Amino acid sequence: MGRAQPPIPTMQELIRRRTRQGFVGRTAERAAFRAGLALPVDDERRRFLFHVHGNAGMGKTFLVREWEQIAREHGALTAYVDDGVGSVPEAMAVIADRFARQGRRFKELDRLLTAHREHRYEAELAAMAAAEQEGPRHRAAGGAADEGDARDAGDAGGPGAPARARLGGAAEPSAASMAAARATLVALGLVPVVGPFAGAVDPAQLARQADRLRTGIGTRTRAREDAELLLAPELVLTPALLEELSGAAAEAPWLVLLFDTYERTGAFLDPWLHDLVSGDRHGPLPGNLVLVTAGQRPLDATRWGGLGDFVLDLPLRPFTEAESRGLLAARGVLAPPVVEEVLRLTGGLPVLVSTLAEARPAGLDDLADAGDASATAVERFLRWEGDPVRRAAALTCALPRWLDAEVFRVAVTGEAEGTGAGAEDLHALFAWLRALPFVTDRGDRVVFHDVVRAPMVRLQRTRSPRDWGERHRRLAEAFAGWRARAASAQEGSEPWGEERRRELRLAEAYHRLCAGERGALAGMLRDVVDACGEDTAVARRWAEALAQAGQDADDEDTARWGRDLLGALERGGVHDALGVLLLRAALDTGHQAYAHALRGRALHRDGAHERAVTEYDRALALDPGAATAWQGRAVARAHTGDHAGAVADLDRADALAPDDTTTLVLRGDYHRLLGDPDAAVADLDRAVALDPVRRSTWASRGAARHAQGRLDEALADLDRALELDGEYVWALVRRARVRRSRGEHERRLADLHHAVALDPDAPWVRCERGDALRAAGRDEEALADYDRAVELDPLYVSAYASRGVARFRLGRHDDALADLDAAVALLPEYAWALRHRAVLHLELGSPERALADAERARTLLPGDPAVADVHERAAAAARRAEPPRPPS
Repeated sequence: MGRAQPPIPTMQELIRRRTRQGFVGRTAERAAFRAGLALPVDDERRRFLFHVHGNAGMGKTFLVREWEQIAREHGALTAYVDDGVGSVPEAMAVIADRFARQGRRFKELDRLLTAHREHRYEAELAAMAAAEQEGPRHRAAGGAADEGDARDAGDAGGPGAPARARLGGAAEPSAASMAAARATLVALGLVPVVGPFAGAVDPAQLARQADRLRTGIGTRTRAREDAELLLAPELVLTPALLEELSGAAAEAPWLVLLFDTYERTGAFLDPWLHDLVSGDRHGPLPGNLVLVTAGQRPLDATRWGGLGDFVLDLPLRPFTEAESRGLLAARGVLAPPVVEEVLRLTGGLPVLVSTLAEARPAGLDDLADAGDASATAVERFLRWEGDPVRRAAALTCALPRWLDAEVFRVAVTGEAEGTGAGAEDLHALFAWLRALPFVTDRGDRVVFHDVVRAPMVRLQRTRSPRDWGERHRRLAEAFAGWRARAASAQEGSEPWGEERRRELRLAEAYHRLCAGERGALAGMLRDVVDACGEDTAVARRWAEALAQAGQDADDEDTARWGRDLLGALERGGVHDALGVLLLRAALDTGHQAYAHALRGRALHRDGAHERAVTEYDRALALDPGAATAWQGRAVARAHTGDHAGAVADLDRADALAPDDTTTLVLRGDYHRLLGDPDAAVADLDRAVALDPVRRSTWASRGAARHAQGRLDEALADLDRALELDGEYVWALVRRARVRRSRGEHERRLADLHHAVALDPDAPWVRCERGDALRAAGRDEEALADYDRAVELDPLYVSAYASRGVARFRLGRHDDALADLDAAVALLPEYAWALRHRAVLHLELGSPERALADAERARTLLPGDPAVADVHERAAAAARRAEPPRPPS
């Protein structure tokens, strides 16, 4: 007798083995599933439901199949269910079949499923027979005649006549059967095989069949069961399934049920599964059961929210670059140029990466048919939609970067204005589009998911370049028209109006680039300069649009501009991005000057004031009539300590653009700092008259009037500034200073407490309150504010000096000296710190050091009485310390 041969594997098994050998990526998801199967059943870390979701083409089915194989490696019995089922009973039938193939038959469930199918088939046959019998009368008379015939028949019978149905004189079904029948038909309408009969199966006929089953076989329990199998199959089948699963659970470590394409089946499976998990009316679920669901959308939070601790939510993202490279390498695609091009074309979309990898391209020429891969991806996204109008709408609506109802109309019809014709159809089509799983609704607009939009856009460009250009031109003109309308409506009087126009211009520029219009790139680069004038975030949006236009239109020059600008923004903000534009963009003189001025502003904000002045010098050399550049250079010069030069620059700005409130407020502040409060008040009076609701005009004039000694008027101005903005910290601190001059110490502290509460991490505010507390004799409390100020700004000179004085007063002389030394080291010409250090040196018995500090302080403040007093004391102490001279 010959030796037994090993069993020959099935073709399906060979395919599965080969597919698994090529599985690459999703390492974290596979690890999470394995980890769940490695835990004890009663471990609190276990999750009993794994929900995978993501757009079409993300590889959900591939991952779920991989999980099934992992489960089997752990000894699990598994059942995979996809959109081939159309009802809960069909899903149970698939589960029973899959378990049977693994050696575990569900005999009782199979019997009930067979009975359910037979009764269902009988009901359909009865419905078709009744439809054939009634058909001629319905076709001839119509619905109204039928109703009249029914009423006549009822009247003729009289009150005592038995009720009869219109169909062949059969008895009317019971009310309970009718209600159940309607509910059952709603569910069965989802069953693909029932589709052809959906219009033929009358709820009354189904109910009559159920009543016949109840009564026609007598009072046997099986008769009642048969009726329930027809009208409410889940109530009979589900307990049987749970009994079968419990039996299987005793023989296998794990039971794993995997429900794929949940976006299709979830409508009927999701409430059923939730009912199984959250309740016990059908019976208990075995503890070693694991459920897997995979669809395009997350789980219904309203339904599953209470079970969040038991569910592992796994959103699938595009492949990382490493995963994409791994898949390509596994298919033998190794040439660097080819790999880079595949990465660019696919954006990491698994279905695209896999499609191109399977083609095993050896060179760039082999990727010429990338449009075919895009078509494959697009077909995957729209595979459930058979309506050609809807499919076409989804494709063309991928062209704009965002859509509202108006943009949708232009994309679909090519018309910016509606004529009223077909408005309802367009509204319905737009509603359908908004509900697609790869379309994100953002209130007043929708956007396509990037990984879906990219292949849709690529497919349209490669299939019909002429239509591609024409559609983008239409969209560009539409956006230009809306922008012009917004400008004529003077929406710019409000901040959102300017933002709206900028957004419309960005969309217009993107579509002109995609259409390949001459001059579109140069115009876009000028717009990027203007965007840099807003802030980094706005500039980044324009650079992203450039990069996307280059990618979508397959224009490497445009794409490189976008990438370079994004890289510059990442490295050094608008300063570096403007440097790229100045170097390479061939800007006109006006935009060159503006770019230099914006670089100056960016440098000033970063604290590089000297470099900022240099950039403003360049801007003014190109455009000496730019008032804002004079204004910007003035601010930068003021921060270098050149207040006189700042005033001179503001004089030029005022001459070029008279009555600019910002110029007047700045010049007023600088006059005050230069010791000319009268000139300051003159400027600030003009500013208040020009803009009486601007808080800074009142606050700055209050500070200037304080410098004049007009305390009541200063207080009134600062009160007005705080009426306009009760959280204006600078005004609170300035009012506290006025209150100090008025001797209102408690109110002074109240303002400073409020200021600290509003801005607790502002070192200068902390230091101001510390000074007030020290003046009130509360030195320990003052130290806490000084400590915080130094912690926030280790180079804050006055915080060191003030803390040194407080420590001196508390008798901590060594610490006090260290603080005063630090203050003088940071600012050698700090006369106040020198004066207090001189007093400390006297206290420590060092008259020579005290006199040296007092001499320096007197040189800096020759007329200051406090400095003169300390100098006199230090000189006297130094004389006393001199040894007596020997007699000559």
